Amino acid sequence: MLIFEKKMKLLITGATGLVGIQLVKKAISQGMMIHYLTTQASKIQSIEGAKGFHWDPSRMIIDIDCFSGVDVIIHLAGASISKRWTNRYKKIILSSRIDTTRLLINGLNLLKGNHCVEQIVSASAIGIYPSDFKNSVSETFDVSKDSFMQNVVMNWEEEVDVFETMNIKITKLRIGLVLARNGGVVATLKIPTFFCLGAAFGSGNQGQSWIHMSDVVGIILFCIKKQLIGNFNTVAPNPVSQSIFISALAKALKRPHIFPPIPKYFTKMILGDMSSLVLDSHWVSSKKILGKGYKFQFDKINNALKEVLK
Repeated sequence: MLIFEKKMKLLITGATGLVGIQLVKKAISQGMMIHYLTTQASKIQSIEGAKGFHWDPSRMIIDIDCFSGVDVIIHLAGASISKRWTNRYKKIILSSRIDTTRLLINGLNLLKGNHCVEQIVSASAIGIYPSDFKNSVSETFDVSKDSFMQNVVMNWEEEVDVFETMNIKITKLRIGLVLARNGGVVATLKIPTFFCLGAAFGSGNQGQSWIHMSDVVGIILFCIKKQLIGNFNTVAPNPVSQSIFISALAKALKRPHIFPPIPKYFTKMILGDMSSLVLDSHWVSSKKILGKGYKFQFDKINNALKEVLK
């Protein structure tokens, strides 16, 4: 367990999301004080042991009392990428990340330096890297805005960089496929796999850089404890091919994996642009965070899925 030298106060966006819920629980259990932002008045008192504040990114409104006494901002807010990518929804995916970041910046600027914020830990995504079926990528890999997801993530990270002008340490976590009990990729795939209908897409050889929820939360808190600065791939040390991922999921569910991969052309016909989420390949390295001393709780796919589905 991480031991913090002082009782820290965190401000969390996306606190009621998949990662946020688990982060809040863990942080409170470690004695941290939690502020969180919500767009819904009904959720201002919805998290036991934490204090909620209202914000409305669409109107650039924020309760600046949310920053009172806060040492670190954890920025997890952003619309799901798992809904169909219509032109309208693509704009929501981007704006939900850019507008929320700008609103945090504007809120701090209103305080004119009269705050305690020393660090921001912002979610990012491995979608910043181009699809590659062979090579493993590290944080030093040159990226460009060649695809929709790369454009979203690069713009998102560029917006977060503004905090540096405010003398706030910046930590960006490029998160992979999160394995969790109540959502994420496992929730999407476990029902068809349970009924022996689980299948990979395209060739099935595309890299799947995954991470267990416990390690996502663990890395966030580790970056706060160590005051780490920079970009960090938030993925387990052992990515697997999509076919192996589906086989491991079937094994955890005690079901056979018998279906061949779904053809690429059919996947694109059904999912459109969104097909890149299952057809793109990302073999992403976690050597940097390992080099800082982080120890993964789950570094093998079979153990991770077994724990998630137990």
